[in-house]
Amino acid sequence: MTGLGGLNPSPTSLTLGLVQQQVPLITSLDDVDATTDRVCRQLREAKAGFAALDLVVFPEYSLHGLRKSSWASDEVMCDMDGPQVERLRDACRESTVWGCFSIMERNPGGAPFNSGIIVDDQGGIALYVRKLHPWTPKEPWEPGDIGLPVCPGPKGSVLSLLICHDGMFPEVAREASYRGANVLLRTAGYKFPLRQSWRITNEANAFHNLAYTASVCLAGEDGNGIPSMGEAMVCDYEGTIIERGDSTPDRVVTVSIEPARADAARREWGVENNIYQLGHRGYTALDGGARDCPYTYVRDLADGTYRVPWEDEVRIVDGSSEGYGPPRRDGSPIDTARAGMRGE
Repeated sequence: MTGLGGLNPSPTSLTLGLVQQQVPLITSLDDVDATTDRVCRQLREAKAGFAALDLVVFPEYSLHGLRKSSWASDEVMCDMDGPQVERLRDACRESTVWGCFSIMERNPGGAPFNSGIIVDDQGGIALYVRKLHPWTPKEPWEPGDIGLPVCPGPKGSVLSLLICHDGMFPEVAREASYRGANVLLRTAGYKFPLRQSWRITNEANAFHNLAYTASVCLAGEDGNGIPSMGEAMVCDYEGTIIERGDSTPDRVVTVSIEPARADAARREWGVENNIYQLGHRGYTALDGGARDCPYTYVRDLADGTYRVPWEDEVRIVDGSSEGYGPPRRDGSPIDTARAGMRGE
């Protein structure tokens, strides 16, 4: 169900607006402030023009753009209690709509965090997450350290936010779903070379977890001839694409979904109820199913000994190929990776 792209929502529908935002060009804090104001204006205009919207989702890097030269400067980084976040919260409260936003968050203990927030329609921060898996070696951000939260959202939704590369790891989508999320939001700055990977992971994350996925990238050129792809996409809990955007910058792709249907599938399905069956293997033969963990990588990851058989042959294990300095030593607060970009 899409309700003609959200034009005809039912009382139980969650109506989404996925903004294929034009890539911003950032060189200073003034640019970040101007882009923040533009995002707030886009949110207000979307809600004013499409009153049924419950949640407006902006892409990763929507305030900070994709140029590494600007990432090198602490001047353009944001704080959770700073003026940019305050303006985003005010825009949601004034328009009575939920919003999902991206910020690059200052971190005195190392590199900045690539963070995301979901703001409710009263301006409160309902969810705050830090990207678990920065897109190495290209991104210099600190790995997320607060896990993967979920939050109650509008119309019976339970929301999570997978930031870009996090959505390439089936474990991340599973973690969010295991914690109860029935709508997996995904924001990204991906460019066209990732188009195929984007599609199949959005579909798989939905099907594997009996969840809706709602995903959107930045769109348009940022001066290097390789545009970001837009490609807003919504998949239902069977992994079927039910709404898809294109590469048009600033297009708002709208859709209505029914979170309760994902909940019902999780309770009522037998065949392919995989998120349940993972912990109840072979329940037809064995009462309750097997409850052990047969997965070596899960056990090794949990005890800090994860190591692939070709570990010693992996060639790229730091950011030097992308012009960054050496990685920070564990226990040190010195952000040596970005310092290398500044020639320090």
